[in-house]
Amino acid sequence: MSRPTRRLTVAQALVRFLTVQYTERDGVRRRLVAGTWGILGHGNVAGIGQALLEAGGQAMPFHQGRNEQAMVHAAVGYARQCNRLSAQAVTTSIGPGATNLVTGAALATINRLPVLLLPGDAFATRTAEPLLQQLEHPVHADVSVNDTLRPVSRSFDRVTRPEALVPSALRAMRVLADPAATGAVTLALPQDVQAEAYDWPEEFFAERVWPVRRPAPDPAELDAAVRAVRAARRPLVVAGGGVHHSEAEDALRALVDATGIPVASTQAGKGSLRHDHPADLGGVGHTGTAAADDIARTADLVLGVGTRHTDFTTASGTLFAHPDVRFVNLDVNPADAHKMAARTLVADARSGLEALTAALAGYRVDAAYEAEYRAGRERWEGAVTAAFRADDDGAVPTQSQVLGVLDSVVGDEDVVVNAAGSLPGDLHKLWRARSPRQYHLEYGYSCMGYEIPGAIGVQLAAPGTPVWALVGDGTYLMMPTELVTAVQEGLPINVVLVQNHGYASIGGLSERTGGERFATAYRYRTADGSYTGDPLPVDLAANAASLGMDVLRAATVGELRAALTAARASDRPTCVYVETGETGPAAPGAAAWWDVPVAEVATREAAVTARAAYERQASRVRRHL
Repeated sequence: MSRPTRRLTVAQALVRFLTVQYTERDGVRRRLVAGTWGILGHGNVAGIGQALLEAGGQAMPFHQGRNEQAMVHAAVGYARQCNRLSAQAVTTSIGPGATNLVTGAALATINRLPVLLLPGDAFATRTAEPLLQQLEHPVHADVSVNDTLRPVSRSFDRVTRPEALVPSALRAMRVLADPAATGAVTLALPQDVQAEAYDWPEEFFAERVWPVRRPAPDPAELDAAVRAVRAARRPLVVAGGGVHHSEAEDALRALVDATGIPVASTQAGKGSLRHDHPADLGGVGHTGTAAADDIARTADLVLGVGTRHTDFTTASGTLFAHPDVRFVNLDVNPADAHKMAARTLVADARSGLEALTAALAGYRVDAAYEAEYRAGRERWEGAVTAAFRADDDGAVPTQSQVLGVLDSVVGDEDVVVNAAGSLPGDLHKLWRARSPRQYHLEYGYSCMGYEIPGAIGVQLAAPGTPVWALVGDGTYLMMPTELVTAVQEGLPINVVLVQNHGYASIGGLSERTGGERFATAYRYRTADGSYTGDPLPVDLAANAASLGMDVLRAATVGELRAALTAARASDRPTCVYVETGETGPAAPGAAAWWDVPVAEVATREAAVTARAAYERQASRVRRHL
């Protein structure tokens, strides 16, 4: 007996397939691919574009973007807000539309966040060759520009025949839904194949549920981890983004309440404990708090939970300085669990933390250790208060005061989005995270331009939630395009646009490494060739207004408070523009060293001095074996 079939184009079949894919965790089912972003061109307009039109917005919601990289950022923001249980697709034409995906794909894969990429590709039949925008490789005729997506994708396939879509689409869903394997998934779609018809088996369009499991730890691994914790006198938890992805915040708090072990958080993990929990020490690493980094230097056991242990987190091997320090890593991804020569606990973060708490019954850190770290966090809270303090409402605010005023305006449910520049360091040190999803920092790739589209993705995932994109002038100039999308879609994101006339973060790094802030200011070029003239007469507030945003200008602390309050109450996309001052309260400096090599040979005094300081610090670098 022949099986029933349905005749559709490849693009129609793919869109139909995506509408019936679901994840399920803890009994809750969600659409795996909940919408599609797209800019239509000659690689997808007659294929995926036509299929989306035919499917309709109820079956597959469509979002019109302005820049392909930004569309990926928006999809990533959406997936993170959904704890990786729901994702979005991004479709592009061939050529520059496809290659513009690369940065966003790298960001998604590095941050372990799911996004489905559907770039158009050259003809599989090669009947039209060379195609407009086609790369003609002199050796590899089967290579297209889409191959640039291979190294930044967790799964890559080129669908050159209709029937090949079936295994390729199933593989793509498996990777998207797997917390240990997820990231950018690319299905390159030759434009002739997109439009080709095929008789598809009806089973291909049946609802599929991809279970997101909570694997429990291996008993032997759990036993070893418990023995390590019980033997430690100064244990420390480093909470990473995996705590949030697993929705393990309550399990972490239960472990901490039972054992007294303090918690320091990475950029992705901040908010794993509420800021006012007595065991929350704040951010760790180069942009961390003194309270967290002081404890990290003397910790004899570091329990990493859902963290990748990047150089900012570990401060390039110099932060964890106890001579006998050992690591236990609880992570669903074995590759991350094995970092830092750790004892591994390969498991879901929630399942692993619950098992640890049960197995550690009766264990608690020494009372003197608790008193020590609690005193440290109280001292740091005083530093935060000082950095936020703004006694003169008529003064021009510093950047830390901008954050302090915002802190006084937001509620527990608000989400603050940021990614690059000097703001991430100040936020990691100072922000008082009040809920698990409030602090949304993309720092795996630290990609300028993420903030605005990322905020749009968060808003789509959590309608009605006040969402703030914190943007410096350098980041704003990278990618303001999706302001138009927010206006078009009526998404009431709030953009706090901080004007400090240049790359503040890189300027500071340049000064510390002997670069003398070369080429980091947005100023006129002077006669000697340097950029040290007057500030450029750009008006970014006017630019935001020209793109359809409501714009509120704030010149003083008082005006800023009023503008932020008005923006939060507005139901329209709103930009609050503020120029920061150079005098007044600022965030404390770095509490841990970051390894950025300095020129070994130089004639300028600044570089020679910086090299000497670098060599002193580099001598302390340690490999944890």
